[in-house]
Parts: sequence; structure tokens; C-alpha cells
Amino acid sequence: MKIQLIRHATLWLEYSDLNILVDPMFMDPEAMPAFPNTPNDLRNPRAALPETETNYMNPDVVIVTHTHVDHWDAVAAEQLRKDVPLLCQPGDENVFIDAGFTNVHAVDEKYEYHSVRFARTSGRHGTGEIAERMGKVSGFVLEADGEPVSYIAGDTIWCDEPAEAIGRYQPEVIVVNAGGARFTQGDPITMDGPDVAAVKQHAPDAHVIAVHMDAINHCMMSRTDLASYLASEQLDGQILIPRDGESFVFNSESKLE
Repeated sequence: MKIQLIRHATLWLEYSDLNILVDPMFMDPEAMPAFPNTPNDLRNPRAALPETETNYMNPDVVIVTHTHVDHWDAVAAEQLRKDVPLLCQPGDENVFIDAGFTNVHAVDEKYEYHSVRFARTSGRHGTGEIAERMGKVSGFVLEADGEPVSYIAGDTIWCDEPAEAIGRYQPEVIVVNAGGARFTQGDPITMDGPDVAAVKQHAPDAHVIAVHMDAINHCMMSRTDLASYLASEQLDGQILIPRDGESFVFNSESKLE
């Protein structure tokens, strides 16, 4: 298995016999204003797409965990081929159908494509009233013979839902959306330092990869901030924090190469 961070939550997975694109956001730097009611007015995205040889515009499968603009944007809708198999959460399918996509699968619980088994998980995009306003979010677990069980948690804080997914599927690789994204009021809507630490403590044998940082204006915890916090909790070096474009390869025994 190979997993590459493109930018923010956009991932490229080479998993079993499939090339899988997750949460594509392809817009140019500063193409979008700051999110409303956030702690600064910096335009988004904060970073350009990295230079990479990965042909991420031509995946075999696309997964969209939810349709907020930093996970599915107009550039992706325009440039991805319309017959690509696209997996989403129930309720989001019309977004893609209306954009012309012809092979959309709203995954209620499980879906199998070629040799890969996909299972949809739940999460909470914040707490209280903010979580209600942010709407439904999902994660996905991938399983295939000879590959590590991999859990893409999506935009969720640490709560019962990701804990349940870890307990149920026992993932060997876990990707969490960090950054401590927040508005001017209320608690974070994605994982902050304590949440990422909780994931590792809950799944000590898993490879945990933290993404979703340094690209969107309301993600207040940077990669440097997260690394510093983890070091203060004696977790220095135990969480993978990739740069944009960086990739990791895991062998058949789920070991990092």
C-alpha cells in the first residue's frame, strides 16, 4: 500500500489493484475567501498543489467523505472524468449526479469494488449546535487481501464514532484530519492535538497519519504545533505528519518502508 498526501485532506492511495483519490480539492492558492466567522481573513487554500508525478486526475475510484468545499470543489467536479466510480455518503449523491457523474454509489454500510472492500463509518464534525450546522460526515475503512486495514476518519473530532470504528475494524493505518479547525465561537470541528493523541493511545499499534493542516484558514493547529504538542505528551515521532506531496509505503506485514 502507498498513501500520499496531496494537500489538506486530498489523498492518493495505491491499494490492492486500485488507485484511489480521496476528498479532491484542486483549486489554486487563494482562489477562495476565508471561511466566515473564523479567526482570520486569510484566503484559501493557503498552499499550492505540490509538484508530483502522481496522476491524481485519473483515479480508478474517488471517495468523497462529505461535500464541504475543502473536500470537494468545483475544479474537481469539472476535471475528473464523469464515469469514474465515486463513493459518497447517503444524501450527497445528487451533488455528484447534478455535476454529471454517472457512476455514483452512496454507501450505506459497505461496498465492494474489484478486490477492495469499503465500509462507511460515522463521525462528528464538532460539538453541539455547531456539529448540527456542519451536517453529516463520514469516514471509510478499506480492506483487501494482502493490504493493511486502513481507516480514513474524515472530518471528525475524537468521540464515540471513531473509537467504535477502531474497535470494530482494528485498522493498521489510520488517517485523521487534524488542524483543530474552528470558528470564532465554539470548540474545534476537526481533531486537535489531544484528539490525535487519543487516537494513538486508543490504537497504539496502528500507524497514525495526521493531515488537514496548513492549507485552510480556520485550521489553527499547524504541523509544527501538532508535532510540539505530541512531543510534550511523549508521543514524539509516533504520529506521521506528512508534507504536501509526501508519501508512505506499507508492506504486506503493515510495516512502514
